Amino acid sequence: MTASPQPSGRSFPGSGLAKGLAVTLRTMTKKTVTAQYPETQPDLPPRTRGVIGLFEENCTVCMLCARECPDWCIYIDSHKETVPPAAPGGRERSRNVLDRFAIDFSLCMYCGICIEVCPFDALFWSPEFEYAETDIRDLTHERDKLRDWMWTVPAPPALVPAAEEPKEYAAARKSADRTAAQQAAEAATTARPEPTRPEPTRPEPTQPKPDRPEDGDAR
Repeated sequence: MTASPQPSGRSFPGSGLAKGLAVTLRTMTKKTVTAQYPETQPDLPPRTRGVIGLFEENCTVCMLCARECPDWCIYIDSHKETVPPAAPGGRERSRNVLDRFAIDFSLCMYCGICIEVCPFDALFWSPEFEYAETDIRDLTHERDKLRDWMWTVPAPPALVPAAEEPKEYAAARKSADRTAAQQAAEAATTARPEPTRPEPTRPEPTQPKPDRPEDGDAR
């Protein structure tokens, strides 16, 4: 049988204690970096997953966020309303009207799936995290409170210098420029007076001149 190889380095008694003391002494000489919270607020990155804000105007009650939530912590209620036709002779249409939108943050796992699947950009992450409650029932935020969180959502970061403009911005700008050009052309056409054609002048009728008396005729 072959003998097992012996470790090359030999440890003397108390070497582990000496290494631990060395780490302690080295750490004691460094400046502390502990932030005294809450006196010193942390500088959080913009994409911090703190709380979810709701931009109600963009919500179409498609229920995608509630269906895709792994914890089933999003509660949505709505009803249908009939919209009259926009033009005479048109057909009436129905639309969903939001009645309730609530998120139970005591169940939320902060996965962000609801924000990713929202097709109309109605949900956003806010870096705010100071919303602890003594009663767990108060962690269910209704639509009004979710709307208040929306005002704490930071602005999107600026683009990298010399980066290409997003296609959505370029398409929106082209559409806006086209609409502005059409409106300007219509305004110019309305303000420009139509040229008036001169009326044809009619020749005045000439009256016959009286005969001049000849010399020698009695007057």
